[in-house]
Amino acid sequence: MGSVARITQISSRSETSFEDAVRGGIEKAATTLRNISGAWVKDQKVEVTDGRITAFQVVLEVTFVLE
Repeated sequence: MGSVARITQISSRSETSFEDAVRGGIEKAATTLRNISGAWVKDQKVEVTDGRITAFQVVLEVTFVLE
C-alpha cells in the first residue's frame, strides 16, 4: 500500500509578515506533528489599528504522512 496522509488546520499570527506567520505556524506544528510534507495557505488577513497594519494572520492546512 502507498502512504496515507492527514490534513489538519491551524492558525498562526505574526506582527512581522505573512511569511513569518507561515514559518512560525509550521515550526510550532512540527513540535507535535511528525512527517509534515507540506502546507497550503487557506486564508490570510491583517489586523489594523489606527489605519496601520499591526499583525498578519494565516490559516494553514498542514499535511503530514501517517506512520
